[in-house]
Amino acid sequence: MKIVPARIHRLWFGLAEKISTAFFIGKIAAATITVVFFFYLGGAFYYHSFPRMFEVKQVKGKEGSAYTGALVKIAEEMTGNWMPNDLIWPTILLDNPQNFQLGELEAMRHAIRMLRDNFSRLRTTDRIDKNVEKAFVGFSNDPFKWIFPSAENRYQYGLDGLRDYALNLATEKNSKTQSHFYPRSDNLVDFLKQFLSLLGGVSNRLANAPRDRDTRLSEETAGDTTITGEKRIIHATPWSEIDDNFYFARGTLYVLRHLMVATKHDFRQVLENKKSMELVDAIIETLDRTQFDPIFIANGGLGSLVANHSLQLQALLEDSRQKMRSLQSILEQ
Repeated sequence: MKIVPARIHRLWFGLAEKISTAFFIGKIAAATITVVFFFYLGGAFYYHSFPRMFEVKQVKGKEGSAYTGALVKIAEEMTGNWMPNDLIWPTILLDNPQNFQLGELEAMRHAIRMLRDNFSRLRTTDRIDKNVEKAFVGFSNDPFKWIFPSAENRYQYGLDGLRDYALNLATEKNSKTQSHFYPRSDNLVDFLKQFLSLLGGVSNRLANAPRDRDTRLSEETAGDTTITGEKRIIHATPWSEIDDNFYFARGTLYVLRHLMVATKHDFRQVLENKKSMELVDAIIETLDRTQFDPIFIANGGLGSLVANHSLQLQALLEDSRQKMRSLQSILEQ
């Protein structure tokens, strides 16, 4: 049976039409992939940034306004673009800004707990300020929660508490809505103790970065009469986590830097009485130096041409920590 030319033409035309449709779909798919690729790549570059230092000010005659204002400013920046819980946004290609924010969050939690338990109360029998409690509850939520509720939703709730506390702090004395801030020496000592403890853990994470040692001698049993014998513990940090620890530490130190400036304002009388303003300035200057941002986080040995940035940051952290211990000692005298 012969195939007539008209039928051949129809078959050829149908095949050509299918090929054309396939090419069209392929072009759309390629264009979509290209757009998505550049959207994520461009978005990653756009969002790969860190907050800048800002000026911490005190409202004249309003003790606590510098400390609270610093917390509000940091919280606004954090909640405005919270990244650790992102699932589909271009920031999923990043991890350094996320770890910086997690470090900020850890320091914020310590700072708000100090505000709730110490700074806003004259004695332990006083009631807890409801707005500071609101802030404490808000910032205590899971940083990776994406929905029901999202982390940024709860942090916004906490931020509202800080703002309300700041407003009430500025009201006239003896007002029913007035909040309080007590810049006493013992409160500042407790603040230093809280952050010295926090920095101890952060420093330990940085200390685990050297690649030439996989274990270290435990220090946990020192002075414990119920346990005998030190032991070596594994402490090697995987290569993929070196930068995570570095930026977590940077975020923590970023918050502490601004809080130390705030305490310089709010606790001025205490610090001047103890002749320790210069020591506070020295702490702030050292903390300023912790905010360096290498092109990449290297993990070289001590004699290597490539710096070990974790150990560099740890050295500055420990310098700050030692000065803070000195300040604590002066205040306790």
